[in-house]
Amino acid sequence: MQNILIIGSNGQLGSEISDAIVKFPDLAGFFYDLPQIDITDASSVASKIKEHAIDLIINCAAYTAVDQAEADIDAAYSVNRDGPAVLGRLCKQNDLKLIHISTDYVFSGSARVPYRETDATDPIGIYGKSKLAGEQVIRKISPSHLIIRTAWLYSTRGNNFVKTMLRLGLENDTIRVVSDQMGSPTYARDLAWVILTIINKDVAKIKDQTYHFTNEGVCSWYDFARAIMVIKNLQCQVQPIATKDYPTLAARPQYSVLNSAKIKADWGLAIPYWRDSLTECLAKL
Repeated sequence: MQNILIIGSNGQLGSEISDAIVKFPDLAGFFYDLPQIDITDASSVASKIKEHAIDLIINCAAYTAVDQAEADIDAAYSVNRDGPAVLGRLCKQNDLKLIHISTDYVFSGSARVPYRETDATDPIGIYGKSKLAGEQVIRKISPSHLIIRTAWLYSTRGNNFVKTMLRLGLENDTIRVVSDQMGSPTYARDLAWVILTIINKDVAKIKDQTYHFTNEGVCSWYDFARAIMVIKNLQCQVQPIATKDYPTLAARPQYSVLNSAKIKADWGLAIPYWRDSLTECLAKL
């Protein structure tokens, strides 16, 4: 039996892990979020490690307000860099495994082929820079870790692009969505299953690795929005616009496609196509 501490349990991924773990009888999950646990406070994490005899930590906690991070720099680095440093030190001290969730935003988005784990990082905003800093401290401190970068995450839980588009599609006859940013939508449920499958298969293999995981396939935000309207049979028309016509405080990577070949090969995984997973998610909403 592996005792797992899931931090950030109220978020999209943490919630999906909570739902999925019942299918893994050899894994026991202990789920916490603020204010019960704070990854920047070593004592709050240490107490949960001791209380539940934890073997492995999954860190789903993050500062994810991309635009707000440009002004709230200290808060972004506190959660995205200093928090992972706390977890890394505690995992090293207690001989624990650590799975940490990161992002496509560690890349600039200037590529035109899917990013591999070995490609040079070059974040263009505070959110991406703070997440990269979190990766770096984990690699420096904790020898037994997996870092999983993902992109365009959505779920039936929390706030996300899918739920926003559903609301807008019901309220409007026409909406405008950016068509020149490319990526791969990722159903948090699929990522949750991958994480738990890895732990269940061979926890000893969790050691100093970085992986990419998204659903298969590539689309634009416009394509993503159109698919949502079609699958849910909404009459709202989606009009494509350029990034320059939708200014935001923080720049977004124009190309966020991640190559998931390594995680598939190492763990024998089959990854669903993005539209199939979207259809599954929308059926639940």
